[in-house]
Amino acid sequence: MQKNDQTFMRRALELAKRGAGRVSPNPMVGCVIVKDSRIIGEGWHEQCGGLHAERNALQNCTEDPAGADLYVTLEPCCHWGRTPPCTDAILERKIGRVFVGCLDPNPLVAGKGAQILRDAGIPVETGVCEDECRRLNEVFFHYITHKTPFVVLKYAMTLDGKTAAHTGDSRWVTDEAARAHVHETRNRLPGIMVGVGTVLADDPLLTCRMEGGRSPVRIICDSRARTPLDSRIVRTAREVPTILAVTEQNERTAALAAAGIDILLCKADAQGHVCLTDLMEQLGAQQIDSILLEGGSSLAFSALEAGIVRKVQAYIAPKLIGGAEAKTPVGGAGFAKMADALTLQNLTVTPLGEDFLLEGDLPCSPASSKK
Repeated sequence: MQKNDQTFMRRALELAKRGAGRVSPNPMVGCVIVKDSRIIGEGWHEQCGGLHAERNALQNCTEDPAGADLYVTLEPCCHWGRTPPCTDAILERKIGRVFVGCLDPNPLVAGKGAQILRDAGIPVETGVCEDECRRLNEVFFHYITHKTPFVVLKYAMTLDGKTAAHTGDSRWVTDEAARAHVHETRNRLPGIMVGVGTVLADDPLLTCRMEGGRSPVRIICDSRARTPLDSRIVRTAREVPTILAVTEQNERTAALAAAGIDILLCKADAQGHVCLTDLMEQLGAQQIDSILLEGGSSLAFSALEAGIVRKVQAYIAPKLIGGAEAKTPVGGAGFAKMADALTLQNLTVTPLGEDFLLEGDLPCSPASSKK
């Protein structure tokens, strides 16, 4: 692999990121077309249902791409979906070589796209900046494989592990840079989920407030439909799609449905709460490929125990507030032994103003299976 190959693929990765929040449940994909070491065309998948990155890049070429090199972050599709196969366009425009970041896990593609090009005599090199390309589309890779949302558990806490003072005051744990980053994530992921306790305590809006952003579908875990009819969630339900996950239908659910809430009937778990695995299956069937789980602490533990969390985002402020009764990010019953604790992998730490964002993956099975 040449250094220039990585340079052009990283440019394709930067282009792919421009589709964040617009292409779900499709992957973010970028494409660069190079001739005589010059970029002559660029494109990315701009919105779900729109042209794929390769076709956009070919359409944007400033000169004939015949014989040129094409760099694309994900294997070109070879099947008809909302748009024609990208392999057809590559062959029609007589591209000379193709460099692929990573193969597509979609069974309809899964190596077939690269093989079609090779069979037509076009050299194809795969695995260019593969780790970076896979990380970019971790949501897509999970969703296409499991058909359930990729769940990101997010919380903000002080250095001594508190999400609020003992009085309940929580404004603000982190500063503006960290809060702005949260809204970028809300824009990127199509769903946001909280428990009814958070709705009752905070009366949140759960919208994206970044310029040009898109608010996610709001999902409230509310087994007995206790969400108040005068809450901001309900009052704005006709403006922002909202799902209430319940375990039974009653007069309350009827009133909430009349206010514009989408009622989703779920199985109950052993405690009588919404079964989170059943909820994830139903949301996946609605093509919600990822969810930002923002609280509260009991729901956070239930999600970890159920094994539905794939990534943790912990925003940490360099503050000490104390308080034996002050809230912590993860509550619930807790695991009985330190050996049962879930261990994050692939940790990264990102400074955000005075605060820090610690991120890590949870690819393991639920801890409850280890008992």
